Amino acid sequence: MFFVALATDYDGTLALHGKVDAATCAALEEVRQSGRKLILVTGRDLPDLQRVFDRLDLFDLVVAENGALLFDPARKEEVTLCDPPPPLLVARLKDSNVSPLVVGRAIIATWEPNETIVLQAIRDLGLEQHIIFNKGAVMVLPSDVNKASGVKCALERLKLSAHNVVGIGDAENDQAFLGSCGRAVAVDNALPTVKERADFVVADHGAGVIELARLLVDDDLAQAPRRASRKDATLGTAPDGAPVAVSPFETVLVAGSSGAGKSTVVTALLEQMRELGFQFCVIDPEGDYAEMRDTVVIGDGKQLPRIPEVMDLLDKPGNSVVVNLLALDPHDRPAFLAKLLPELSKLRVETGRPHWIVIDEVHHCLPAKWDPAPIALPRELPAVVAVTVHPEQVAPDFLALVSSVVGVGDGARQAIEKFCSATGQRAPALPGGLQKGHLLLRRADGSVQVLKASAPKEKQQRHIRKYAEGELGEDKSFYFRGPDGKLNLRAQNLGIFLQLAAGVDDETWLHHLRQGGYSQWLAEAIKDDELADEVSLIETDASLSAKDSRERVKELIERRYTAPAKAG
Repeated sequence: MFFVALATDYDGTLALHGKVDAATCAALEEVRQSGRKLILVTGRDLPDLQRVFDRLDLFDLVVAENGALLFDPARKEEVTLCDPPPPLLVARLKDSNVSPLVVGRAIIATWEPNETIVLQAIRDLGLEQHIIFNKGAVMVLPSDVNKASGVKCALERLKLSAHNVVGIGDAENDQAFLGSCGRAVAVDNALPTVKERADFVVADHGAGVIELARLLVDDDLAQAPRRASRKDATLGTAPDGAPVAVSPFETVLVAGSSGAGKSTVVTALLEQMRELGFQFCVIDPEGDYAEMRDTVVIGDGKQLPRIPEVMDLLDKPGNSVVVNLLALDPHDRPAFLAKLLPELSKLRVETGRPHWIVIDEVHHCLPAKWDPAPIALPRELPAVVAVTVHPEQVAPDFLALVSSVVGVGDGARQAIEKFCSATGQRAPALPGGLQKGHLLLRRADGSVQVLKASAPKEKQQRHIRKYAEGELGEDKSFYFRGPDGKLNLRAQNLGIFLQLAAGVDDETWLHHLRQGGYSQWLAEAIKDDELADEVSLIETDASLSAKDSRERVKELIERRYTAPAKAG
């Protein structure tokens, strides 16, 4: 469930001539029973609202006085969100015989054409107040108060994100809060300007609220229209220049060979999500995202992440979290994810967050032969980006949830073919070699697009501690085997690599050196092309002895990794 709250205007939307009919109230009951929150947003002062509407108990919170007052119906608690009306202004308007004149906790309200008198009084008194119109009503409030500011306070109290809210309204004063919602809806009797800015239009008054309630409960607005200007993170651009976005209703698998640029694609997506205000949680088995800006990293090469700490951080909508699993034995990672996923799903049911979950090296976290996978995985897992080198090694129950596959680099075509084979689907006709910086996108309907990939703004940092001290997977470790394959010494990080390099015999060392094995490992597994190029020069220098080449390789690695990691 993505849309976990409905925020509705009162007059002209929920109510017709100030009254709400029984059918509309019943529709609101259905929305509540689906587990969603209800917020009433109105320009009326609270006593007036209570006089005309006796079902405030339907709502979790009421934003009254056009954003100036918050009311909790269950607790009967009122919170004024700004200063009270300026006494001098109230006195001036009374002296000017402005009628009708309503003075609330913070709002001053009247009707057209009194706005001319009100505006002149504000100017004469030098007050920082502004006028808000509502189909003939004239409301006066502090300049930073409107329905959007009131809804923001309500969402903070409910610990919800505006991305997960559907708003519905009809008049000028609704536009600010509708624009802040994840989806904006207008009733058919709304002003033309409100309709133009809405994602879609429903029937008029209460019938429109009933229509929207059914769309919410039936499929969470998955099939409802949305404005083209709505922003989502983009994978890249199509040949015609149109942006191609990832939807929070899809599950995406990013696949390709080692070193192909999968983490670059995902980093670009995460940067955009951060800029758009989406909350994300990254499951990071190898520390690839430990340096990402404006995130909280839990765990490192030595410290295990704690699930309660992860959930406490995600409880605040402004926190995005990277869960670093470097200190966790690879064999224990599936069990960790099996405990974390239900907690994330529970939070999503309650709040719609985290908006995105990223599972890096998903073949490690959800391996194909892991028996508990069917039990650990929910029946649906939308808004997930999973990353792998080996689609065929991922749990089939997860692959069944995937709606879009992104092939990256030289192995893009093979990655999509492996996915189709693993899921029993027929592989579509795929283009051959891709230009650098391009992707293959295969949708659930079998269609395929070639995209120019979105590039991250920040330069990706080398993960010094990960490569120096962490636990690389078996597929990314270096193995000293020697010319006859008699050895099988595994180096799961650079520190172990240097220790083993110092101990193996000269024949074994030179065997891998002459084959270019060290530079290949540094490029593909460590992802450090600069270091790989430097080591390659040593590998091709036939004049160097085993001792000299060992010392030079050691010096290069320690300069770039081991020493900085210890200092850190």
